[in-house]
Amino acid sequence: MSTGVRRRMGVEERRQQLIGVALELFSRRSPDEVSIDEIASAAGISRPLVYHYFPGKLSLYEAALQRASEDLAGRFAEPHEGPLGARLLRVMRRFFDFVDEHGPGFSALMRGGPAVGSSTTNALVDSVRQAAYVQILSHLGVTEASARLELVVRSWISLAESTALLWLEGRRIPRAELELQLVHDFAALAAVSAAYDADMAGLLRTMVRDEPADGPFAELAGRLVSLAS
Repeated sequence: MSTGVRRRMGVEERRQQLIGVALELFSRRSPDEVSIDEIASAAGISRPLVYHYFPGKLSLYEAALQRASEDLAGRFAEPHEGPLGARLLRVMRRFFDFVDEHGPGFSALMRGGPAVGSSTTNALVDSVRQAAYVQILSHLGVTEASARLELVVRSWISLAESTALLWLEGRRIPRAELELQLVHDFAALAAVSAAYDADMAGLLRTMVRDEPADGPFAELAGRLVSLAS
C-alpha cells in the first residue's frame, strides 16, 4: 500500500532531473526567457533548492548544453553501410530532428544566449562541429584531410547550421526539401573543389561510384541536366 511519501532523490539524480527540466523549457523558449523560478516549479522543488545544485542559471544552462551537445554530436554517427548520399540524408534527418525538438535553445546557442561567449559554451559548440567533421571524413574513408577537403567539409557543416537557423525563423521551406538540398550542397561543394584539384576529383569519383540511379547524388545530376536543356 502506498504511503504517498515522495521518494527523496540523490544529488546526481536531482541534478540530472533539473538538467532535463531545463532542456525541456529551453526547447520551447529562449533560455534568456526562462527563469529559475520556472525551472524550480517544473521540477517540483523550491528556488533555493535549485541553487543548492547549481550556483546559478548560467551553470545550469551550461550543464543542459553539455547534454544537448552530446545528443547533437551523436546524430552525426551513421553506420558505414550503403551509398554515401543515402547516409548523409539520414544524418540530415536526425540533425533536423534535433533542431525541430530544441528550436529556441538551438537558436539561442548559435545566435546569443546566457552562456554565449563563455569558454564552456565555445568548447561545446566546437566539440559538436569537430564530431561532425570527423564523422564525415570517416564516411569518405579519409583520416588526414587535405586543405581543400577540410574547407569543403567545414563549410558544409557551417551551411547546415545556418540553414537550420533560417528554417526556424518561419519554416517557409519544407523540412524534407532542405534535408535533401543539404546533401546536394555537399556534392556540389565537392564538385566545385574537384574542378581545381586532382585529389578532390579522385575523391569525387569515389563518392559517386556506388551511388544508385535513384540516390540523392543522381537526383542532383538529373536536376542540373534538366536546367541546361
